[in-house]
Amino acid sequence: MDAEQLARWRLILGAASQESLGSMGPGCSLSAEQMEMDAALAEIYGGGGDEELSQEDWASGEKRVGHGPSKGRVTPKVAKWLDQIRTFFPTDVVTLIQHDAIERRGMKELLFEPEILSKVEPSLDLASTVLELKNLVPEKAKDAARDLVRTVVEDIRRRLEQRFVQAVRGALNRNRHSPFRSLPNLDWTRTIRQNIKNYNPTLKTIIPEQISFFSRQQRQNDWNIIIAMDQSGSMHSSLIFGGIMGAILASMPAVETHVVAFNHEEVVDLTEHCHDPVDLLFGVQLSGAEDYWMATSYCERFMHTPDKTLYIVLGDLYDTSPNENRFVRKMEALLEGGLKAIGLLAISDQGKPSFNENLANKLAKLGMPCFACTPNRLPDMLEAVLRGNDLKKFAETATDK
Repeated sequence: MDAEQLARWRLILGAASQESLGSMGPGCSLSAEQMEMDAALAEIYGGGGDEELSQEDWASGEKRVGHGPSKGRVTPKVAKWLDQIRTFFPTDVVTLIQHDAIERRGMKELLFEPEILSKVEPSLDLASTVLELKNLVPEKAKDAARDLVRTVVEDIRRRLEQRFVQAVRGALNRNRHSPFRSLPNLDWTRTIRQNIKNYNPTLKTIIPEQISFFSRQQRQNDWNIIIAMDQSGSMHSSLIFGGIMGAILASMPAVETHVVAFNHEEVVDLTEHCHDPVDLLFGVQLSGAEDYWMATSYCERFMHTPDKTLYIVLGDLYDTSPNENRFVRKMEALLEGGLKAIGLLAISDQGKPSFNENLANKLAKLGMPCFACTPNRLPDMLEAVLRGNDLKKFAETATDK
């Protein structure tokens, strides 16, 4: 094993491996830059393992960790540490290290310092953590906390918005025709059929005299979409996507949109905040219990046209109300009345969610498929509903990336 490989293994295994690696081959020595990298990694993965560092330890820069070449090195202040890891590692690795810093080393409180929030790499995990702890954020750091969440939200919104627009507003109404002339609206089949008699053998083409176009769906509020978001702490990442979805839909005149959040005590109507998804998300109060019957009863007031209403329940279905069957009976009656409904167990790329499988199966048998969905499939899901496609079949492939 050459010196470069030994140095890499030394950085991976940490200071505790210095002695054993040093006895191999050419020895194991780190360059000045590698020693700095080693010290930055040791703050999270070295020394005390999962033992949390206090806020004073982090902020004062007086905590010493590690052994070997890094022994005696003073822990850098967090702002400097963040600069270091951003220098040494690519963005995806930086977000992973930041996540571990929060979970393993007690860095949550430091997210409430404006200086720190301005230096962290924005990520979905960090935005979720800020929202989870937003009631603890001191006044001096509130603007920085909102800026971090807004950066993440706007990035996701940019990636999804155009696809939502295409799915909801771009569908053609193939039952009506219009003189509105636009190439994407051209009805090629009807135009060719009407003009086949005008085929020119010399030019080997059809000379069209009549051209037909499909008309786009332009009626106001063609669909009514209600998003009910379970506020339990396990759903915080999914709530970000739910809030963004609500904000995008609310900006589209063809859709009447309502967004509510609920727990076991109350339902909060967040629709008025849909113009700003960050305001909407900061209006969610994360807690650990939820009453699905209460939330659905509240949302009934918006279901004025059941056959053109989609009810999206974003939650893990761990219903803590006194009688789970009361919610099942409520959904059975609504579905029989023409309502279209789905249960989104999670909006995530992170694998299978934790959810109440028993309740999910009951709802699925009634015609309300319940499934986890990757963010990229959300526009496809809406398009499937608007086109009247089989949602059960869609649910079977919804988690495919």
